Amino acid sequence: MQATGVHRAFGGVSVLRGVDLAVSAGELVTLSGPSGSGKTALLSLLCGFDFPDSGSVSPGASSWSACAVLPQSLGLATELTLEENVALPLRLAGRDVSGVADLLEELGIGALGARYPGQVSFGQQQRAALARAVVARPSALLADEPTAHLDAVSAVAAVGLLRRVADEGAAVLIATHHDAVHEVADRVLVLADGRVRG
Repeated sequence: MQATGVHRAFGGVSVLRGVDLAVSAGELVTLSGPSGSGKTALLSLLCGFDFPDSGSVSPGASSWSACAVLPQSLGLATELTLEENVALPLRLAGRDVSGVADLLEELGIGALGARYPGQVSFGQQQRAALARAVVARPSALLADEPTAHLDAVSAVAAVGLLRRVADEGAAVLIATHHDAVHEVADRVLVLADGRVRG
């Protein structure tokens, strides 16, 4: 995935000021920076949720549909069970859903697959959202604070899964403040004053 000379302002306030960023296939890159520095804004541009005022972005995938996103809001469908939420990208693509249960089990929520998001904790919802993001083996993955609501044990499982997704060939960009995520990264970048450094 790539951003070249990206500028983005909100309400007349410049948040991103000529950001250049590239994440290659098979690479896990983390992005840190203070709250309000523009990390979420940059991820929104890279995945096509928003558009830059100037500059260009590419998801680094064969199509936008091959780019998966784990937003801070999680975006789980409340009317679907956790298992149905995770299976949704596969069903939409007409693909086999037999691996969903194993993925939930790996993240420690295998016994919760039949529950609805409102019936589980936010941390359990976050793990389900992570499973949904990776289940279709995307070629690009953007994750915004994917371990923010996880305990230490759950975070280890999540970080291991994110690392494996990159090792299997995806370009992975993670906005995070979590040291455990930075430790498995190939590169750690910092977003400050509207620019990426690292």
